[in-house]
Amino acid sequence: MNQSFGHLIRQARKDKGYSQRELAEKLGLDFTYLSKLENNRADYAPKEDVIRALAKHLNLDAEELIFLVGRIPQHDEEFLKRHYKDMPNLFRRMQENPEFAQKVFREALKAER
Repeated sequence: MNQSFGHLIRQARKDKGYSQRELAEKLGLDFTYLSKLENNRADYAPKEDVIRALAKHLNLDAEELIFLVGRIPQHDEEFLKRHYKDMPNLFRRMQENPEFAQKVFREALKAER
């Protein structure tokens, strides 16, 4: 089951024993904003630095959180900007051909290992 960004950070916060106020204070955020993030009710996705701080304090993978919230890490965004003309075709092909998409993901995982 895919978890939402909010559910994931709420569960990690609870696992670490932080109240919303405690974690918000560590992050320099208003606790009401943290509450909105946890409940997937924020008006906008958090900025990358906020996501990275959450990940650091909650021992979560920052890159995964960034993608989960619908953002692209800065270094990946630069790559996409350089290859912007190819991206629509790549994504369309991946949607139309699940086997191709799986091959792309397998190769990406191989490269990380």
